[in-house]
Amino acid sequence: MTSKSASKRSREAEALPGKPVSASRSEMSEVVLPAWTNALGKLLGGQVMHLVDIAAAMAACRHSNSYVVTASVDSIDFRNAVNLGEIVILKSQVNRVFTSSMEVGVEVYSENVLTGEKKHTTSALVTFVAIDEFTRQPKPVCPLILKTAEEKRRFAEAAGRRKARLALRAKNKK
Repeated sequence: MTSKSASKRSREAEALPGKPVSASRSEMSEVVLPAWTNALGKLLGGQVMHLVDIAAAMAACRHSNSYVVTASVDSIDFRNAVNLGEIVILKSQVNRVFTSSMEVGVEVYSENVLTGEKKHTTSALVTFVAIDEFTRQPKPVCPLILKTAEEKRRFAEAAGRRKARLALRAKNKK
């Protein structure tokens, strides 16, 4: 990508009307069935990652009103196991928008259907790029409108993660 095309996309993104974080918020739930579990009756980590990618993509699509592709997974932290028969709940939202990319945060919870107990099981940060439906090239994404202190904190922290991600990518190209 040339700096001329990146500059043009940046100007196009600034011209788009912004959307609040709330417009991207997504939630999905699934019952943990035997096919998704290991021999101990725990939800497979790979299945959690699959569900995280879907939940994060929903938030990115809602914000960008476009197709999106996963560009990177900055982190995924497994805190508690999810058991067979529990409900797994995924909550996602866009944390920050750059030119054509978006960082999405995902929190995963388990719910015991017999007791109602809920546990925070996983947190993840995933970056997506918005894709134009005709050219299949990256497209500008509208800015994010921040309303709460929490949204502003997430927005600020995302800039540091992006800087580190891009530095690592540049280092690996050498």
